[in-house]
Amino acid sequence: MSNNALKVHITGVYGLIGNLVYNHLNRQPARYDVYGSSRRSASSTRADADALVPLPDTHFVQADLGDADAMQQAIAGMDAVLHIGAVPDPAAAFEDVLHSNVVGTYNVLEACREAGVKRLVYASSVMATMGYFYFQEPYNAIREQRFEAVPEDIPLITPADPPRPTEPYSASKVWGEGICRTYHDAHDIATVCLRIGAVNKEDRSLFAWTDSLWCSQRDVINIIELALQATASPCFHICYGISDNRHRWVDLEPSRQALGFVPQDSA
Repeated sequence: MSNNALKVHITGVYGLIGNLVYNHLNRQPARYDVYGSSRRSASSTRADADALVPLPDTHFVQADLGDADAMQQAIAGMDAVLHIGAVPDPAAAFEDVLHSNVVGTYNVLEACREAGVKRLVYASSVMATMGYFYFQEPYNAIREQRFEAVPEDIPLITPADPPRPTEPYSASKVWGEGICRTYHDAHDIATVCLRIGAVNKEDRSLFAWTDSLWCSQRDVINIIELALQATASPCFHICYGISDNRHRWVDLEPSRQALGFVPQDSA
């Protein structure tokens, strides 16, 4: 391990995306010294248990996002945090979303402030703007596979467009972006919020209506590492992270400009 390696802490490290990113960064010991936390020391139901890469005991802390003291202990001494942990289910009870996604994100940011961590990547979700997909044309036509009603040049939703969550989970991601902005402005934490698309353990789009939202494992790993690198300089960005799918309706140009992200895959 290089003495100059960036000490990175990943919340939700035993979730699907968290563990994929851990495995990728951990293969670069000259650049990254990777730690992680999770509320369980086993894979989440969304992850492939057989593909799970375990962390050494020296680099893992079992900690609930809702436990402020535990998060402070986990993040102390880090250079950067990848806040990927969350309740990821749009059907989750509000109390669970509140505990992990709202209180938990606040606890992570407070732990960063206390520890002097100045680099943060926040895993938001494309679902922060899912209301367009459900309730507005031509995006609803894509969801309903009425492709004859979809124009050749789809007007793309950008990070500058108003958020449009549809339930407590997606609304918690909008709140997370807002509190990240607060800590960037008040405490100079360089931050990238990534509105990540549909990543799954099968690494393929499972339903036709999700084709436009799918994100490959390779693309999500790439954009998270690029976002981490971007926080080496003062910044605040909100960027979409999905693959270059047919009928893609969110704008990846800000992701290219801010992070250098060019997706490699397509549903």
